[in-house]
Amino acid sequence: MKTILFALAAGTALSAAPAMAQNVGPAEPFSGFHLEGLAGYDITQAGSSIDDDSEIDNDQSIDGFMYGVGAGYDVKIGDRFVVGPEAEITWSNAKTEFSDGDFEGFGIGNVKANRDIYVGARAGYIVTPTTMVYAKGGYTNAKFDVRNGNGSEFFGRDIDADGWRIGAGVEQAVSNNVFAKLEYRYSNYEKGEIDYTADIPDSQRFDLDLDRHQIVAGVGVRF
Repeated sequence: MKTILFALAAGTALSAAPAMAQNVGPAEPFSGFHLEGLAGYDITQAGSSIDDDSEIDNDQSIDGFMYGVGAGYDVKIGDRFVVGPEAEITWSNAKTEFSDGDFEGFGIGNVKANRDIYVGARAGYIVTPTTMVYAKGGYTNAKFDVRNGNGSEFFGRDIDADGWRIGAGVEQAVSNNVFAKLEYRYSNYEKGEIDYTADIPDSQRFDLDLDRHQIVAGVGVRF
């Protein structure tokens, strides 16, 4: 099912990109402002410093389909090197599930991934006139919905998690305006707080250790 969703999202973005490019002015591969659509596979798991010592089958991970949008501005340095800031907002349908009556836990409860904001930069090297390899890194802030209750009433809380991200990928220029990319990125969330309602102050920040792995495809347009 995840493969089907990924293929549909990528196919839709690829078919839309040429039409978008017709409405923008001349551009140069790997240079200037760009917007992009993103889709891929997302898995978050308890890090190496977390061990709940549970005797039940607790995989301590959630995975699913992620999607979102990104933007950035690339500057060429000479003929081969590219640097520039980038930002994105994505969402994921990853969540803990009940399988055959058994709870597949996440280490911190019944959890569903929410939005993820990233702000950072990337540096690339143009290996051919239409192909660039790059590395990236920056700050990420993610929210995870935590659901708990007393047996008859359930209460929703958000964990607001701060961390850092690194990654690497390859970008291919389809035309001067349109590009496609594929990248892997790793995020680690080291600090968090619990967000309550407007009438209750947020909790104090506490230590976390959550690892996030993503394989992401993107299709974008340069202006």
